[in-house]
Amino acid sequence: MSGPAAPLRVAHQFVTAGSRALLALGPRYLPFADAASPGLPLPRLLRLSLFQLVVGMAAALLVGTLNRVMIVELGVAAWVVSLFVGLPLLFAPFRTLVGFRSDHHRSHLGWRRVPYIWLGTMLQFGGLAIMPFALFILAGDTTLPAPLGAVVGPLAAGLAFLLVGAGMQTTQTAGLALATDLADEQARPRVVALMYVTLLVGMVGSGLVFSWLLADFTPTRLIQVVQGAAVVTIVLNLVALWKQEARDAGRRPRAGEVAPRFGAAWHSFIADRRARRFLWAVGLGTAAFTMQDIVLEPYGGEILHLSVGATSALTALLAGGGLLAFGVAARLLSRGANAERVAAWGACVGLPGFSAVIFAAPLEAAWLFRLGAFLIGFGAGLFSVGTLTAAMGLERKEHVGLALGAWGAVQASAAGLAVAAGGALRDGVGSLAASGALGEALASPATGYSVVYHLELLLLFLALIAIGPLVRPRQSASASGPHRKFGLAEMPG
Repeated sequence: MSGPAAPLRVAHQFVTAGSRALLALGPRYLPFADAASPGLPLPRLLRLSLFQLVVGMAAALLVGTLNRVMIVELGVAAWVVSLFVGLPLLFAPFRTLVGFRSDHHRSHLGWRRVPYIWLGTMLQFGGLAIMPFALFILAGDTTLPAPLGAVVGPLAAGLAFLLVGAGMQTTQTAGLALATDLADEQARPRVVALMYVTLLVGMVGSGLVFSWLLADFTPTRLIQVVQGAAVVTIVLNLVALWKQEARDAGRRPRAGEVAPRFGAAWHSFIADRRARRFLWAVGLGTAAFTMQDIVLEPYGGEILHLSVGATSALTALLAGGGLLAFGVAARLLSRGANAERVAAWGACVGLPGFSAVIFAAPLEAAWLFRLGAFLIGFGAGLFSVGTLTAAMGLERKEHVGLALGAWGAVQASAAGLAVAAGGALRDGVGSLAASGALGEALASPATGYSVVYHLELLLLFLALIAIGPLVRPRQSASASGPHRKFGLAEMPG
């Protein structure tokens, strides 16, 4: 056979041979092959993970691309932008309720998780669809009368950000619960971890795509990009959900049936002292490691006089520390180390990391600052891997969604509040120090930054206090026990 079909036939044969060769390598060399199971093969699992790709895309758009566009191209005040970017976090505490409802939802179609994932998808789509027009009204680019535009703009922009945030939180909570339902018990931690890795891939990849598409910024191009992201949200989530959750007649509503109450389920879950202490440790540790996100690079530029390229390289140092921490944690956990203990080691590594950053200013030592950044990334990586593995032990069959929702709510809320508090503390204390209100000894630009880093040290100590009793092994089999293999699939988000 010749003609146009011949190249296609050769390409198909090449792809088929390559796929067989990859599969022949086995789980040892394929990062996520060990997350698959007979009931959830790898192609189906990777397709399901697309909903995390969509959530990562939305996060990159809100926090990265639109953040810059609103301030630079549209001329919106930075504090207004910070307020709107933080609005999606208002929905984070409701993730626990969403997870509980998806645990016990009964529909005539016999689904539990799918209705909530699709509801989140539509909320995210609606927010992205109206967002570019709302931003133009907010920036004053409208034919509306000025007084009316001053009211409609903030309301429309706030609604858009809230819809996207609610959609992201709802989709992620119910989606992770669905992945946990479909996976075998032994593969469950790896499946959930794969979802978080897909989230990172979505954030990084879509961030690069958005930067490329908006290189030559025009209002029309912004509308196309943001509404294109809305269409991608619908398409990818539809592909991700297609024939994933089986319809079960037992999940259909029955006459006179009383729905379970969230309050009773929450009290039952939180009655476990380990669960309460673990959530406190997650919140404190997450806040400790994320409060510096917004001030680390400005600290290097303003205090240590590093160039833009040098401060941008800090991201690579943080990521490199995290990757090294993953390798160390993988070795420790594969040998049966307690997951909470690994998380505690991460907090301990963070202590000298933040100390090095603090002392870099009076010593004028850029190398010490870089070392501190690397240690912060390493400690955060250990803490993330440890808490991710330990979180699997919180999951009970009767409320998987509730446990995942509580974990996600604590992480998202703590990270958002910590970042906002870090920026506010730096500005507030810095202004007081510059005015001389704190005394001559503290009249330095480094004072505001130093207060943030010292507070992070305190939070790490509090996280260690919370996680300390958890390092004792459970009476039952633990997710971090020696029988659990730990590989690249467990790399946390």
